[in-house]
Amino acid sequence: MILQEMANSASQWSRADGPEAEIVFSCRVRLARNLEGFTFPPWAHDSVLKDVSDKVLNAVKRSHYLKNSRLIKMSELSSTERRFLLERHLISPEFSSGGPHRFLITEKREMISLMVNEEDHLRLQSILSGLQLMDAWRLTDKIDDELEQNLDYAFLPQWGYLTSCPTNTGTGMRASCMLHLPALAVTHKIDELMKNISKLGLVARGLYGEGTKSQGDFFQISNQVTLGSREEEVVDHVESVTRQVVGQEKKARDILLRRDGIQLRDQMGRAYGTLVSAYLLRSEEAISLLSKLRLGVSLNLFPQLNVQVLNELFFMITPAQLQVKEGKEMAPLDRDELRAKVIRQRLGKLK
Repeated sequence: MILQEMANSASQWSRADGPEAEIVFSCRVRLARNLEGFTFPPWAHDSVLKDVSDKVLNAVKRSHYLKNSRLIKMSELSSTERRFLLERHLISPEFSSGGPHRFLITEKREMISLMVNEEDHLRLQSILSGLQLMDAWRLTDKIDDELEQNLDYAFLPQWGYLTSCPTNTGTGMRASCMLHLPALAVTHKIDELMKNISKLGLVARGLYGEGTKSQGDFFQISNQVTLGSREEEVVDHVESVTRQVVGQEKKARDILLRRDGIQLRDQMGRAYGTLVSAYLLRSEEAISLLSKLRLGVSLNLFPQLNVQVLNELFFMITPAQLQVKEGKEMAPLDRDELRAKVIRQRLGKLK
């Protein structure tokens, strides 16, 4: 019932109401924390995981930000339902495998969420629309401080917060931005961009984070190392690099419009025509077409549309989303038919 309620609308951070939202889909800050005296989850017995979850859930009840949140027990979900939470960027690919004493806590707007007993005992994250990385950090930090009042974190002065994976030790923080970079992709600048980002100590990942591939020209840019830097410094660095990438994407869009204007309009028009008339759409095809249309909207080629509508459609057409909303498992062909119908109806209202 909780998941079906969630499936009826997109997350609030998809509303494209943040700065630079035409290019920066969202920004996220995630903190990894562990409890003093308890084995890290990958090596912990079920009894340890239960003790950890009991302590964390008790702290959540005392949190101003989380006390009225949804509580989702991962072991009670089907593989499709877990995939649904992954598609909404609330859990990691690793957490989607489920397991005993693993919980997801998320407030109704889905801007704040907490995984309990993932790779670390706590994985707390805040997601905001557009380029608001420092605001996302401040929000996450406030909630972390609240939880720490009732939890004893594993921390050493010389190392910082201790984590299951050594690369997270220190601040335990990942700061990331999800960027839509179709113009840089079309002009074959992505590989060069990825190399330059790596030189700056950052890493680019796919749509659902580490170990996933890019879809629809969406890329996540995040910090790699958390040891030896203050949180504000990491956030400022990621935001600064993101602003540079945004500038490059804007420049590439201007060049495309001036140099290949008619071809660009043709591609955008064909994408729109397919989306409003197709009766079968595979997930990958739909994402690719919506990506083209999203670029067209940002270039003012479709005045009847806006980025928020397209952001919401990216949420509403994913395989697990369609099945959870319908309340049943669906064959791939049935999903393709329903996906096309959802898009036709949504875009048809805006003609």
